[in-house]
Amino acid sequence: MEPIPVAILGATGAVGQRFVQLLDHHPWFKVTTLCASDRSVGKTYAEGCRWLLDTPMPEWAREMVLQPTIAEVINEPIVFSALPADVAFDLEPALAQKGCVVCSNASAHRMDEDVPLILPEVNAEHVDLVHWQRQRRAWRGAIVTNPNCTSTGMTVVLKALDQIFGVKRVIAVSMQALSGAGYPGVASLDITDNVIPYIRGEEEKVSLEPRKMLGVLKDGQIKFHPVAISAQTNRVAVLDGHLVCLSVECDTRPTPEEALRALESFVTPDWLMDLPSTPKPPIVVRRENDRPQPRLDRMTGRGMSTVVGRVRADEVLDLKMVVLSHNTIRGAAGASIYNAELIVRKGLLP
Repeated sequence: MEPIPVAILGATGAVGQRFVQLLDHHPWFKVTTLCASDRSVGKTYAEGCRWLLDTPMPEWAREMVLQPTIAEVINEPIVFSALPADVAFDLEPALAQKGCVVCSNASAHRMDEDVPLILPEVNAEHVDLVHWQRQRRAWRGAIVTNPNCTSTGMTVVLKALDQIFGVKRVIAVSMQALSGAGYPGVASLDITDNVIPYIRGEEEKVSLEPRKMLGVLKDGQIKFHPVAISAQTNRVAVLDGHLVCLSVECDTRPTPEEALRALESFVTPDWLMDLPSTPKPPIVVRRENDRPQPRLDRMTGRGMSTVVGRVRADEVLDLKMVVLSHNTIRGAAGASIYNAELIVRKGLLP
């Protein structure tokens, strides 16, 4: 098919750069508009962006002129949003009203009743909420979101366990990479020789978002999963890759080996297997005592697979394990692109 034109909002930031990197040579999408803050508008992308990634800035992006972050300049059918939540709050609905499908990494509308919060291997069926969203809001476009970068990997794991054993209670302790704070992010004097045991708004997202994704869509409403999640979030001196230490109580208590088999056998729905961003496999289990590790395992499955290790019996609940996902790929830009591919597959572009 002809490449679908797409725009990137917040293109010069850490997640915006991931969008540019991951959309380079994408088989379905072609970037035709890059938007940035007022201080960069009118500059070329090479002039306005301090490139942070370990691959070269794509040549097609270098000379693209950065556009203002306003609805009037955006006409693409798909818009990828890496905006701060306060900016996204008003702009994303304006774009949906205009007829754009906004695939958003921002948190502004994740918990809206008619906005799907999607990880395709977990809850692809929730994308049908777009039909009700369009009816209720009388717009041709849509807003589709992906979850917080810490919620991502743990929700994939909880889905694999829930569909066999049921999940009742979860204790989640995160060790979150620096790139999750954007650029320039955390001051070096704050994070060097240190762990910061507070990230504003994170614990609330990690406690609630998985319940929406694990819930059931019926008659235009999502009934949240009843699992109770207690979350503590920490910033650590790692560049990329969020680790989450999970303890899980199940309806039917599995042995560690039964849980490992459930994780290893978890598969993406067949009708999604040929999407360009589908992780293969969605979950990779490491049986070594000291894995996963961010530096060694974050790029598993091109950064889209969730890596799980240290699956053991828990002395208080039923199971405990360590979960790793790449926060700016699977937990951000890659997740939004995957959702856009799902939208195209479902024929939901206006």
